[in-house]
Amino acid sequence: MTTIPSAEVQRLQNALPFWLSLGLIPVAVLATLMGGWFVLALPLYAWGMFSLLDAVTGQNEDNADLSTPEAGLKYYRLVTLMWFPAQFTLLCWMLWYVPQSEHLTTAAKIGLFFGMGVVSGTIGINYAHELMHQKPSWERFLGDLLLATVLYSHFRSEHLRVHHLYVGTPRDPVTARYNEGFHRFLPRVLVECHRSAWKAEAAMLARKGLKPLDKSSPYWRYWGLQGAMLLLALALGGWIGLALFLWQAWVAVWQLELVNYIEHYGLTRRYLGEGRYEHVLPRHSWNASHRASNWLLINLQRHSDHHYKPDRRFPLLQTYSEDEAPQLPYGYPVMTMAAMVPPLWKRMMNRRVKAWRAQYYPDIADWHTYNKALNPDPKGAPAH
Repeated sequence: MTTIPSAEVQRLQNALPFWLSLGLIPVAVLATLMGGWFVLALPLYAWGMFSLLDAVTGQNEDNADLSTPEAGLKYYRLVTLMWFPAQFTLLCWMLWYVPQSEHLTTAAKIGLFFGMGVVSGTIGINYAHELMHQKPSWERFLGDLLLATVLYSHFRSEHLRVHHLYVGTPRDPVTARYNEGFHRFLPRVLVECHRSAWKAEAAMLARKGLKPLDKSSPYWRYWGLQGAMLLLALALGGWIGLALFLWQAWVAVWQLELVNYIEHYGLTRRYLGEGRYEHVLPRHSWNASHRASNWLLINLQRHSDHHYKPDRRFPLLQTYSEDEAPQLPYGYPVMTMAAMVPPLWKRMMNRRVKAWRAQYYPDIADWHTYNKALNPDPKGAPAH
């Protein structure tokens, strides 16, 4: 594990691999124009190609010099700023073109918007995640726009006000419990995340003496942007376009929650008593150093460091050794596919969770309360 000098980090050629996600745009256009089996091109590009590239390029355990100045990251930041106009233009064109296209069968139209959901979920929500963590308000607003295209605007509130504060505790809905299959996890999270996001924002306003629907609530922005997207979809594609828009939004949310599932599966923070938990450490997130899928996902797989230092921009996220953080055996594209088959997932991951427990918490003999999320909520957390 070596440190890449700041001058090297700032070079354009080192930022360009993270621009490979932009290749999804021409692939989507080609698939739409060609139809037929070409509708499979988007998931094959995002999931298949990068899984193969992971096998070829291996892992990257080099870390960027943390002294690299913000200005030196301009080539990395640019792709996150370009993504919303690129995705929005593609989505609008497809909403207009696909419903009226006679060369596309109904199955092809559904398949194309499955692929659009891969674009807006695998990439779009991931870029929204990067943007929502930044200090400039205009970057955060770009993140809001991306989330509105998949009708999941509350993710910003849930992620910043719940997940990062309470990860690894019973208060965090998206910390997947040990032995909880994805198909049980998903409906639970869809309900609990909406509820916890609303209550977190309401609690924030209450501390200022304001009501939940005060004009300063971000929910007015969320509802306004989402409503605008629904109307735009209807205007561009009619009722068929609206149905296809809702379908791609669902696919994108499914992609997000698959990633949430694998990022913290079975990893819990030690309960210290009286509503207190240990601080978040790199050990509380699954880490992955697979080179190509980190290009696609702008280092999201360096998730241990993201939780340890949430304000770090993606080029500076550090990776960790097996002694410091638990490691996934494959990159996210392969791991999310495995998560869709619970017996396969548990066979791959349960032994790793047990090894993690033996490594970091050998004194804890009874894990029942952790497995079932029965420990008390963290002190000061808003009620469920």
